[in-house]
Amino acid sequence: MKLALIGDGESPHLLKWARALAPRVELWAASSRGFLPGFDAVLPPARRLALATTPRFEGGNVGLLRHAPRLAAWLRAARPDWLHAHYLTSHGTLALLARVLGVRARIAGSAWGSDILETPQRSRALAWWTGRVLRACAVCTSDSQHMAARMRELGAGEVMVFPFGLEALPPAPPDKDDDLFYANRGLEAIYAPLRVLEVFAALAADWPQARLVVAHDGSLRAALQARVQELGLGERVRFTGRLDAQAQASWYGRARWYLSLPRSDSVAVSVLEAMAHGCVPVLSDLPANRELVRHGEQGWIVGDGEVPRAADLRRLLPQADRIAAEHRAWVQAHALFEPAVERFLARLREIDARGPAR
Repeated sequence: MKLALIGDGESPHLLKWARALAPRVELWAASSRGFLPGFDAVLPPARRLALATTPRFEGGNVGLLRHAPRLAAWLRAARPDWLHAHYLTSHGTLALLARVLGVRARIAGSAWGSDILETPQRSRALAWWTGRVLRACAVCTSDSQHMAARMRELGAGEVMVFPFGLEALPPAPPDKDDDLFYANRGLEAIYAPLRVLEVFAALAADWPQARLVVAHDGSLRAALQARVQELGLGERVRFTGRLDAQAQASWYGRARWYLSLPRSDSVAVSVLEAMAHGCVPVLSDLPANRELVRHGEQGWIVGDGEVPRAADLRRLLPQADRIAAEHRAWVQAHALFEPAVERFLARLREIDARGPAR
């Protein structure tokens, strides 16, 4: 099978897909931006196309579509069996336009979260177009049942549901710091990092030893650092910037608590990573999060306008080892990536057996 990824080659998530697919198919990849260095070990430059655009994080990237003819010409030469688009309102649109421009390949579409849970809500036109892209996909993937249901409402046909999981289960951490909180979502409005700070500030008021490490980066970093000073938490909140996988694993392993409080999300890879490392999740009240965590038993779900008390979380500390074991067992059974990719490719082959794409 010859498969062409279409997505953001500067995303570690697309790189993870590429690492999983490369041993199993003849892999090609087109990126709306460039490629992370890790792609060099996965597929040769001759099988990569960098469109070198600068898409905006918040969306509205109509200019990306001007590159559809160039992408289509490259794909016609590559002659893939499948176009595998990641993030459907942008890269899914590129895949659909490539089909219109003569690329004879089926489309598989992988939703990433806001492309389904937020963008279609902005206008009827965006909802209609998202549905048009979904209907063009022979098969789609979703990482939560909640998002899959929304995709079907918008017009998707077949939707495979599996978490965008871990490549391997990490070793169990030898020890945890009961006072250490860790947060590593992007410092952008969509991930509500200010809410993370406000929740931590409320907890810290009754928890003198509590500390927060904020990893990752984004356009709100300066404002968040200023807010930390306003809250008088300068000695208790640390910003690390972007971290490599080894550093991330180190903080996951040390932190007892993991904070992720976006107002819209599907199953986040970072939450799965935190669970695999034995952290106790403190999550926003979203359907996908409730698919992962039983409130008050395996973590804490924070409703809109709510702030957990220090006493609420401390009640979970005697159960922390049980919680860690349950989360790690769930990830082992349901959220490892390699078996999911095998099932995905098996389904593509079944569809291919019907005959060539029209």
